[in-house]
Amino acid sequence: MTNAPILRSAALQKALALVPVTTPIRRQSASAGFGTTLSAAEWSAASQLRPTATEPPTTLRSAVPFQSLITAAARKYGVRPELLAAVVKQESNFNPNARSGVGAKGLTQLMDATARGLGVTDAFDPAQSLDGGARFLGGLLKQFKGSETLALAAYNAGPGAVQKYGGIPPYQETQRYVPKVLGYAAQFGRIWAGS
Repeated sequence: MTNAPILRSAALQKALALVPVTTPIRRQSASAGFGTTLSAAEWSAASQLRPTATEPPTTLRSAVPFQSLITAAARKYGVRPELLAAVVKQESNFNPNARSGVGAKGLTQLMDATARGLGVTDAFDPAQSLDGGARFLGGLLKQFKGSETLALAAYNAGPGAVQKYGGIPPYQETQRYVPKVLGYAAQFGRIWAGS
């Protein structure tokens, strides 16, 4: 194994102003290698830098992949854009083609049944995935009376588990997931505040 992908990854994460990921993304497909994920993340980040008529040019330091789509979907469903971006970072690392071993797909890692219930016909389409993920997260925020902590726990473990345990379920994965996503949200909040 060479050091080049690791250096590129650290450089990419630094450019995105993110904390380096030290553990694998939870739902990343086993068949998608590190290089594939990194290339997709670099491509996604770079593709977001092209200015549009309605969007001012951004620099890589302040860009969040899919930032305008994330903002639109989040606002539509009453979710903070930085919270939705944090979920996407944790779920797929901004890879619209991410697929988990259990069948979750796309940027927001929606299962097929959940996606159908949210009106998502193509979970690999970034706009649909973000809309579905924001709609789901917005519904969880309402269900848990605005508690981002409980909504994130429910996004990860399911609302039934949160209700059963009266809080964050005692699952190691969920116990790690919630603070990690909230940490990413704080980082993305600084980016959104500066843009």
